[in-house]
Amino acid sequence: MLVLKSLEWLPLYPIGGTFVTLAEASMAKSAMIRARVDPRLKEEAERVFTELGLTTTEAITLFYQQVRWHRGLPFEVRLPNEVTRNTFEETDAGKNLVRCSSAEDMFERLGI
Repeated sequence: MLVLKSLEWLPLYPIGGTFVTLAEASMAKSAMIRARVDPRLKEEAERVFTELGLTTTEAITLFYQQVRWHRGLPFEVRLPNEVTRNTFEETDAGKNLVRCSSAEDMFERLGI
């Protein structure tokens, strides 16, 4: 009979690029999440999930796992600085826009 003194050795199973224990992979999923999001955002995100081979449920589960493991959001969230805020306000108002006829024209104007 095998007696376990520690669970640290338990193998991890890949689920969408994140590794979880067998217990986590097989645990019953019964909690519901409801959120209102912009329909276009939802459609675009779900298209990406499909390309990645993930369902929306799997993607949300991965996000929650990452939040738990990072003990916070798994990416940096910052407020834009003053220059960026001013640029957003100006472009939203249609001011100081530079229109380019092509990508080549844009790169030329940028000096790239």
